Amino acid sequence: MKNTKQHDCGPATVDRRSVLTAAAGLAVTPLLAPSARAQQFAAPRDWSGQNPLPYPDPDILTLDERFAPYVIFNTPIQRLYTGTLWAEGPAWSGVGRYLVWSDIPNNRQMRWIDDDGYVSVMRSPSGNSNGNTFDYSSRQLSCEHGGRRVSRYEPDGTVTVIADNYNGTPLNSPNDVVVHPDGSIWFTDPPFGIRGNYEGNQAERELKEAVYRVDGASGRIAMVTDEVNAPNGLCFSPDYSLLYVADTRDRDMKVWEVDGTQLRNGRQFTTLELPTGGPTWADGIRCDTDGNIWCGARPGVHIVAPDGDTIGVIRMPEVCSNVCFGGPKRNRLFITGSQSLYSVYVGTSGAHIC
Repeated sequence: MKNTKQHDCGPATVDRRSVLTAAAGLAVTPLLAPSARAQQFAAPRDWSGQNPLPYPDPDILTLDERFAPYVIFNTPIQRLYTGTLWAEGPAWSGVGRYLVWSDIPNNRQMRWIDDDGYVSVMRSPSGNSNGNTFDYSSRQLSCEHGGRRVSRYEPDGTVTVIADNYNGTPLNSPNDVVVHPDGSIWFTDPPFGIRGNYEGNQAERELKEAVYRVDGASGRIAMVTDEVNAPNGLCFSPDYSLLYVADTRDRDMKVWEVDGTQLRNGRQFTTLELPTGGPTWADGIRCDTDGNIWCGARPGVHIVAPDGDTIGVIRMPEVCSNVCFGGPKRNRLFITGSQSLYSVYVGTSGAHIC
């Protein structure tokens, strides 16, 4: 959290230093007793829906009155599916009205269909895909650990390789991807997928970690910054004037001004903290229409205002990897959490097409 000021805004707001003490305050060291680790996350609840909780959902936590408009009183967090090993990369297809996400270790992509909630394997093998998105022609883009590349799936079923090297040197393991209205494709390239054989193929890193831009017309790939030690999730501000990048190694989030095809004036945007001061950090991130950043983290989704303050938390029972906005009105937040897929309706909409 950027600062620690508190606001008196009645019963909807909870003191940020005390609200998650039981849920997350003991997460300052990995050497915790099992019972202490369990307290980082949401309290046990019946995720089957057979015994629903009373409203409001107790795991949607307001830390600042600015988050209150985004909390819908009569909506629950729902578990839509469980059965993956490490769920990642949720992306909403507005044309198909389905959500696709990655199960990286199982080398497959899953699909949840909006009209009946049916879940099936959409693509296997998937190249150990991680982050996914859709472009302005509704084509799916995927970051593949296995092939160390960014791929695009064409309407006729063929696969176009968007990027697999930089100046002739193989990429590390592209992680997350976003698109720009000018047709360009932006992605991060940390080494997470080549550190072992669980989420890809073990290999030596040959490039410094970096963020890249692929020109939509020429296909030329350019490095836009290597000032990130472990670039992970990324997203644009609503007007595309800023680019945010989560840095897993530095446990912070950085932001740059977007100047055409280049980035300028990079700086630290925020750091995420557990309420008692222990660190946590963002994985996948997405922006809403008001400029808030919704971050997959621990113990769930952290919502960060444009000034860098953490204003709310959606507490989850599993480590949250990534998020996206979807549904016909883009007001449904989809959350990939370790072995499961979750969703919750919120009082805002996603800023971009995915």
